Amino acid sequence: MSSRELHNRLANAIRFLAIDAVEAANSGHPGLPMGAADMATVLFTEKLKFDATAPKWPDRDRFILSAGHGSMLLYGLLHLLGYDAVSMDEIRRFRQLGSLTPGHPENFVTPGIETTTGPLGQGISTAVGFAMAERLMAARFGSEIVDHRTVVIASDGDLMEGISQEAIDIAGHLKLAKLTVLWDDNRISIDGPTSISVSTDQQARFAASGWNTLAVDGHDPIALLAALNRAYASDKPTLIACRTTIGFGSPAKAGSEKVHGSPLGAAEIEATRKALGWEAGPFEIPADALDAWRAAGRKGAEARAAWQARFDALPEATRAEFNRRMAGELPVAALKEAIAAVKAKAVADGGAVATRKSSEIVLDTLTKAVPEMLGGSADLTGSNNTRAKGQKSVTPTDFSGDFVHWGVREHGMAAAMNGIALHGGFIPYSGTFLAFADYSRPAIRLAALMGERVIHVLTHDSIGLGEDGPTHQPVEHLAALRAIPNTLVLRPADTVETAECWQIALEAKDRPSCLILSRQNLPLLRKEADGENKSAGGAYELLAASGEAQVSLFATGSELSLAVEARALLESEGVPTRVVSVPSFELFLARPLAERRAVIGKAPAKVGIEAAIRMGWDSIIGSDAAFVGMTSFGASAPAKELYKHFGITPQAVVAAALEQLRQS
Repeated sequence: MSSRELHNRLANAIRFLAIDAVEAANSGHPGLPMGAADMATVLFTEKLKFDATAPKWPDRDRFILSAGHGSMLLYGLLHLLGYDAVSMDEIRRFRQLGSLTPGHPENFVTPGIETTTGPLGQGISTAVGFAMAERLMAARFGSEIVDHRTVVIASDGDLMEGISQEAIDIAGHLKLAKLTVLWDDNRISIDGPTSISVSTDQQARFAASGWNTLAVDGHDPIALLAALNRAYASDKPTLIACRTTIGFGSPAKAGSEKVHGSPLGAAEIEATRKALGWEAGPFEIPADALDAWRAAGRKGAEARAAWQARFDALPEATRAEFNRRMAGELPVAALKEAIAAVKAKAVADGGAVATRKSSEIVLDTLTKAVPEMLGGSADLTGSNNTRAKGQKSVTPTDFSGDFVHWGVREHGMAAAMNGIALHGGFIPYSGTFLAFADYSRPAIRLAALMGERVIHVLTHDSIGLGEDGPTHQPVEHLAALRAIPNTLVLRPADTVETAECWQIALEAKDRPSCLILSRQNLPLLRKEADGENKSAGGAYELLAASGEAQVSLFATGSELSLAVEARALLESEGVPTRVVSVPSFELFLARPLAERRAVIGKAPAKVGIEAAIRMGWDSIIGSDAAFVGMTSFGASAPAKELYKHFGITPQAVVAAALEQLRQS
């Protein structure tokens, strides 16, 4: 059998696993696996460094199927290569409840999958983070230990999504030469030929962003291998435009949208078997093809053993630090010491500080104690205050730094941060304005879905930012972020709470966090720097009432100081009033009912205070409680005038509390 004949059989094994699985599920996308099977075969049998018996080997190449709808390409590969978890039974259960073969690849479900890829554009953008993390880790531990590549198969749809431009732009700027994208250039989308909606010269676009670009016949294994060899030799990231036929081999449906997202049907499957000379039955793989695939799955064992020998020869302290960082374990003692020091200094200094500045103060200490922290900002470094003293910029020629200038690319930044976290070795954090969190939200949602520790610093958190006006003043964004499952939204009120919230975010290993910070100065309300992290409970009593409480005031962030002022006014009128700080809804609502009831208290009047919309507050204060906040967009004016104009004042809180008492 010639090598070309063997290649065809290996590629056809992928094609028919996809065909059969989609047919059995009566759901799925057979066209992409059929069209991309040749490039996947060359990539996995000839170029990628991996060991199917060790899916988590740190120095493996990372493969990302950005076109996640073609998931059977990946599941077929994992089965054929010998990844134990993806058995033939799991292939048969494609898209069924509880299977390891869901409709789109989920890294938290199926071993061997690097990242969740469903929404188009996310995979290629997350891959940029993987490639960045490799360069950053190599700069710290050396290329003898960290030397691997990131390879992506992307679709037309991936490249249509705007996030892809942000991602390829930063990758080109940083010269991420170990990043290779195989573009499945089949020119078909669900609506039909891509020509009905796209006329972009993708190679020119990538070249303009600093990429090396190549074009090949995506069904010619010799040409594909030659292109990959050229890509691996480039000093730039590389796009390989692979001209393919969607649904390759299907006599009636190949090259059309009919094979994009629907099963072929029994008659067309039979015709495809005849056209490709595939005699095996459904879910059957001929022994010669399976043996060849399994050999490809084992070929990385020697490279892994050699790597392990090099790793074992490192000093014990270096090995321990590498393992700690790749496992995502914090330097616990150093972290606690750093937080305690910041809290003590804040209490000693006193004074009013914007929580964005509080965060910078915390970071000055934290980044020294937790060296895997990797900072950044979407071109708002001076406004977000995310760059700590001593942090060094990451540049195209120097990856020893720990601060990334992401440019005005919030969505690409958020997706790449996911890739950095998934790769391992770093805890990425970065900043933008809260109003621009909507640009990052799809990637934040994926971080929550995957359970990744990614930290978003979101400053200018309310009408308190003032003169920039309603386009920049977030009102609905807190509610929108709080609506994402498995996401921590942390809105501290002063430097002490900010330090506590940073500790919470760092210790939240399996979820993203959003730190919501003010532009305007806020008074120090926590006067004691004890060892307890009170913010970790989500809500706590800041000030008790002078007697049996008649009013409970609940507030977050900048509005906590308004609650304190309102309490003083109510107490002066003989109304016992307590103040509860609520830095995190999620942490509070996760507590047992009895604990929540104790914090909420039994006061007949309850008032929630936040310079944002009410949505979400009823789960804490109840639907009958009063709320002082926003019901509209903001306006352009100094912050103090805006708070008065929109009725978010101590006097308004007092009026709302007294009205509640009258009605109770």
